Amino acid sequence: MRAVWLKEFGKPDLLRVEDTPPPVPAAGQVLIAVEFANITWIETMFRATGFGPFPPPPMIPGNGVGGVVTAAGSAAEEHLVGKRVVTGTGGSGGCAELVAVDATQLIEVPPTVPMDDAVALLSDGRTALMIIAAAEVRAGDRILIEAAAGGVGSLLVQLAEAAGARVVALAGGPRKMALARELGAAIAIDYREPDWAAAVRAACGEVDVVLDGVGGAVAEVAFDLLGRGGRMISFGFSSAAGWPDLSEEAIAERGIRVRRGVFGPPEEQTRRTTEALALAAASRLRPVIGQRFPLDGAGEAHHTMETRAAVGKTLLYTASS
Repeated sequence: MRAVWLKEFGKPDLLRVEDTPPPVPAAGQVLIAVEFANITWIETMFRATGFGPFPPPPMIPGNGVGGVVTAAGSAAEEHLVGKRVVTGTGGSGGCAELVAVDATQLIEVPPTVPMDDAVALLSDGRTALMIIAAAEVRAGDRILIEAAAGGVGSLLVQLAEAAGARVVALAGGPRKMALARELGAAIAIDYREPDWAAAVRAACGEVDVVLDGVGGAVAEVAFDLLGRGGRMISFGFSSAAGWPDLSEEAIAERGIRVRRGVFGPPEEQTRRTTEALALAAASRLRPVIGQRFPLDGAGEAHHTMETRAAVGKTLLYTASS
């Protein structure tokens, strides 16, 4: 089979496709013919710096896939052969034509949901649903969503708008701002402009909720836009600047609830992914897949994400797709 290999940390072009012996599923595992592999921001950080919960090189990256089960590790898993599924891989192995995974972690894809949409919702869908729940979003809330045209952000815009909130979307450039409006944002503002915070205040005054996927200085300015009793959920730092540096005194004085990370236990993650797929099947949630690359374009995919050229979700596809 063909697989993407990372053999040392560094630039995107270090990701290379090689002919690789196919994995053999053990008892309790199944073999999946991969159609699409998920790429997350933390995987690009890991490739560049080694930061992330993944095994060290040499390794095949890819922590989430979708495809068809083609073989079982034992008779107990035979009933799964032929099913369309998405699943995590345990941290590696997904950027390949075949991957062996834990059979208990499979999530069946509804027949009306395309496989690329399902893979786009595997991690981002559950993350967005957990963020909305953690923020206790309700009708009438003014919600500032950072990176609103990204994989998670584009889903947050839809979910917040469906909950009756007024969405203020931060996005980089006209194309991404237009997408945020298309998805339901009432206001879209370019966070690259130096006066973006003033534009938010002019449009809606204070905000009730900040959903922070950028971190660093952007998140720190967004925190200052929160009214008393506001809520802030920090779930990522695509700026690579780390979690925002917030004053504990200001948090307490203004009665703001701040939470970093929304990673629930495995059973909740499975439940939330299943929920996201059901919403997609009902045409109530649409993942935005801005770019697809073949396996040998993995380096280009990482470069596109790192340079902020990506819109929505970025996926790799194999010949089986």
